[in-house]
Amino acid sequence: PEPGIAAENNSPVPQKKFHVLVGVTGSVAALKLPLLIMELLKIPGLEVKVVTTERAKHFYNAQEIPVTLYSDEDEWQLWKGRSDPVLHIELRRWADLMVVAPLDANTLAKIANGICDNLLTCVIRAWDLSKPLLFCPAMNTAMWEHPITAQQVEQLKGFGYTEIPCVVKKLVCGDEGQ
Repeated sequence: PEPGIAAENNSPVPQKKFHVLVGVTGSVAALKLPLLIMELLKIPGLEVKVVTTERAKHFYNAQEIPVTLYSDEDEWQLWKGRSDPVLHIELRRWADLMVVAPLDANTLAKIANGICDNLLTCVIRAWDLSKPLLFCPAMNTAMWEHPITAQQVEQLKGFGYTEIPCVVKKLVCGDEGQ
């Protein structure tokens, strides 16, 4: 090329991927995790990782999740000594956005009260509040309608998290409701 003119490079400039961390909890809605991941992966430029609670594992087949899936066991296997990485901090640093879908009643209560007794709740407790955290409550209508649920949802919104509201539908138990 002529001086001062850059040579054309046919390889595309690598774009930084946008990192989405999906948290999944023990609501029956966790059975939709494979579908959620499949839909997220259709978005160009996204990289996705999943953090699951032990109870959520009951509702989906890990073999159907085509991305890295972390659980409590990984947190404890990774750390052996002082200089080792701490998984919940590494995931916090990696993610540009977190979405907890579904957020069951139990984990909602834990987060609202600052309890961090598993990998997912530790990531959320350590979350960088300058980054978005979306949560999708999913529980039986009777649980949703309990007065403490509204208080806990407001507590999370007070932390700066964004609620993705429930929908009305026929529930797995046969009830119709939110």
